[in-house]
Amino acid sequence: VRLVESGGGSVQAGGSLRLSCVASGYISSRHCIGWFRQGAGAQRVWISFITTANHTAYAESVRGRTTISQDNTKNTLYLQIDSLQSEDSGIYYCAAAPGTNGACTWGSGNWGQGTQVTVSS
Repeated sequence: VRLVESGGGSVQAGGSLRLSCVASGYISSRHCIGWFRQGAGAQRVWISFITTANHTAYAESVRGRTTISQDNTKNTLYLQIDSLQSEDSGIYYCAAAPGTNGACTWGSGNWGQGTQVTVSS
């Protein structure tokens, strides 16, 4: 499974971005696909994911202003983030992982190279 992210950039606080992740390979073997963020000097944290059953989940820090979606015809995962805050800055990684019933084993997953998001106030 290969994952390639795009859509990052620099944006003013309060703005919006849509990140994309194009997946190739045996993606159907992955129960979960989602987004993580790693800020400067920080650990990588989970942002949102979607499962093969179309169950979605969001971290508390982004809930209500973020939408995860996918276009299966294009093998592409999206993350729309609105009302961006400086805390949203970081490298955003797309990941695909095995799992079952909404439980994802990210440690056994595939990861993209990331796309940088910088939010300035």
